[in-house]
Amino acid sequence: MSGRFTTSDGLSLAYEDDGGAGTPLLCLAGLTRNARDFDDLAAVRPDGVRMVRLTARGREPSDYDPDPAHYQLPVEARDAVELLDHLRIDRAVIVGTSRGGLIALLLAATAKPRLAGVLLNDIGPEINPAGLQRIADYVGVTPAVRTLDEAAAALLLQNRAAFPKMRHADWRRLAERWFRIEADGLGLRYDPALAQPLRAGGAQPVPDMWPLFDALAGVPLACVRGAHSDILSAATLAAMQARRPDMIAAIVPDRGHVPFLDEPEALRALQQLLAKVRG
Repeated sequence: MSGRFTTSDGLSLAYEDDGGAGTPLLCLAGLTRNARDFDDLAAVRPDGVRMVRLTARGREPSDYDPDPAHYQLPVEARDAVELLDHLRIDRAVIVGTSRGGLIALLLAATAKPRLAGVLLNDIGPEINPAGLQRIADYVGVTPAVRTLDEAAAALLLQNRAAFPKMRHADWRRLAERWFRIEADGLGLRYDPALAQPLRAGGAQPVPDMWPLFDALAGVPLACVRGAHSDILSAATLAAMQARRPDMIAAIVPDRGHVPFLDEPEALRALQQLLAKVRG
C-alpha cells in the first residue's frame, strides 16, 4: 500500500509498505531516485519479508524541502527513523542503494539499535571521485532529450560500457521511472535544488567515513558491487572485507552503478543476510 507521513519538520513524505508479517526491509534509494527504484527487487523478493520503501524528501511524490540546505544525510537519516516510528517498526534490515547506503552508515552511528542488518548496494566508506563527479555533473540538469525513447537512446549510449547487456527497451523502462513527461519535453522527478548541497560539498575535504563503517560492528552486513562500478572500487570492497571478514560480499557482472538487486548474485547476498539476521 502507498502511504504518507509527516516529518518532525513538517514535510509529507511518501512510502510503500507491502504490509507483510516478515522481517522488515527498509529500502532507501539513491540521490535522485524514489521508491520505484526497488520495483525490480519487489518483483523477486525473498519470502518472509516486509518491504518498506521510502521516497526521501525532495524526490517525487514526497514534498520538496523549501530549504535546500536540508538535503543532507543527517536529515534524511532522521526521516528514515521517523518512518520506522510511524510504522511502529522497532528494528529493520536497511537495504541502502548508493546514497541510501550512506544513510545506513550514518544510522549505525546514530541509531544502531534500530538496525537488524544492512545491505549496502554499490556504496562504501570510500567513494571513487570520478564516479562522484559524474553524478554531480547530471544532478539538477533538465534532460536535453524530449521523449522517453530519446532518453532511452541517450542512456544506452552513455552506459554501454557499464551495462553492456542492457538494451533500448530496458533503458526506456527506467526512463519512465526517472523522468516526467511535460508539455515541452521531459522533466525531473526530483527537486533540482538537490544539486546545491552536493556541489557545495564538492569544495570541502571528503570526510572519513570509515568510522561509520566500523560503527556497524556486530550488525549483520552485506555489500553488493556492480563489476563495472565507478563509485565503489574493487579495492574499497576488499578493504571493507578485511575490516569485516564476516561481511557477505557479492559482485554482479555486467552492472555498473548500481545493480538492480534482482540479479542472482544480489538476491543470494540478501538471502544470506536474512539468514544471519534470523539466526
